[in-house]
Amino acid sequence: MTNVTSGTEETVETDAGTARITWHQAKKPRLLLAVSHGAGGGIGARDLQALAHALPEHGVTVALVEQPWRVAGKKMAPAPKTLDLGWRGLWPALAEPGLPVISGGRSAGARVACRTAVELGAHAVLALSFPLHPPGRPEKSRAEELLGAGVPTLVVQGGNDPFGKPEEFPKGAYELIEVPYGDHGFVVPKRADIGQEEAVGIVTDGVARWTRSLG
Repeated sequence: MTNVTSGTEETVETDAGTARITWHQAKKPRLLLAVSHGAGGGIGARDLQALAHALPEHGVTVALVEQPWRVAGKKMAPAPKTLDLGWRGLWPALAEPGLPVISGGRSAGARVACRTAVELGAHAVLALSFPLHPPGRPEKSRAEELLGAGVPTLVVQGGNDPFGKPEEFPKGAYELIEVPYGDHGFVVPKRADIGQEEAVGIVTDGVARWTRSLG
């Protein structure tokens, strides 16, 4: 897989079905970021695409991962244990280039990355828009998943995310970058002090800085 070109797609058979990886290769990679989508979208998400185009310049190969349910054209994500099963099945293909792998995802994908990081030997975790709780249900906290990741972890969270605002997150052994005014998709309102391009830049610049700290 070391000779792939950006945009190359690879299908992977897992016990949860057929998954798909779209590779964005760095010329001289030192890390690999494997990042999946959430329960309501795909790898076309604004932040995922921005990372795939920005990080290779920083020596990070990006693998955009489509979970089996998404590849199969289903509209609803399966239960968490099935999501984890698909991620486990993908891991050998992600580890094949021989680079330290950052396990990442947005929303539900971030939960998967946290739950399986230690088991799979992830180098670190990137949690984009971690769904700390369902909207309006702070008592249904998923903080235990985040706090139990067990490896260096970066959370990138919108300042107005209904699934958990930055100030709602508990103290723990992780870093958190806030995207001011951003919602669950890092969309900022027109009245905000920052524009959409600047908001996306906060995500890509912050993740790039963090990856440099990982060695």
